[in-house]
Amino acid sequence: MLILLPMLSLLLQQIMILSDRTIKEKIKNGNIKIEPFNIDDVQPASYDLHLGNSILIFDEQKHQVIDVKEPVMDKMKRIEVKDGDPYVVMPGSFLLANIKEVTGVDNKHVGRLEGKSSLGRLGLIVHATAGFLDPGNELRMTLEIANLSPLPIKIYAGMKIAQMAFEELDTEVENPYGSKKLGSKYYGNMEVMPSSMYLNFQKTDFKKPKKPIQKR
Repeated sequence: MLILLPMLSLLLQQIMILSDRTIKEKIKNGNIKIEPFNIDDVQPASYDLHLGNSILIFDEQKHQVIDVKEPVMDKMKRIEVKDGDPYVVMPGSFLLANIKEVTGVDNKHVGRLEGKSSLGRLGLIVHATAGFLDPGNELRMTLEIANLSPLPIKIYAGMKIAQMAFEELDTEVENPYGSKKLGSKYYGNMEVMPSSMYLNFQKTDFKKPKKPIQKR
């Protein structure tokens, strides 16, 4: 038991979320990048991020099915919203939007995108699953926004929409995001981009129909 305590203490130190003080130090040292940066957006253990101007929605009138083996860009419409202008998210609807800030981390840090509690209490979800900023990546993160409430919700370009917490890894990663061997699909994206899931199938034999099992 006495041997395990130091190991547990070391492990906890390795996965701690960065405080406001440390976030500012890491930005100054270049370990974390946030542009534009505003000191007023630093929270106790995160940084507030703002809604960008580009939105992607599915064209439901022309398309009825999403095939994960095929590109979906032709199934989506791009909408540009000026700063301060509203966009109405209908109940049950889904859209992709970008973050106004460019965020990045070096090879020893990660970022975790989280929603704002005030928006969550309205039924607005800002990321369905992909809220992770990988080591070595720098981009405008894409939000996966859904309205779970029974009423339409107005959101405004430039409003606070999410927050990002940062963590320091125990060591630098061997292969940061964007490394050639990883085939990273969203490295350095500066515009809101649709899913690139179809690329996974190009690296496999999933497209080849399997031979049916013959019964004897």
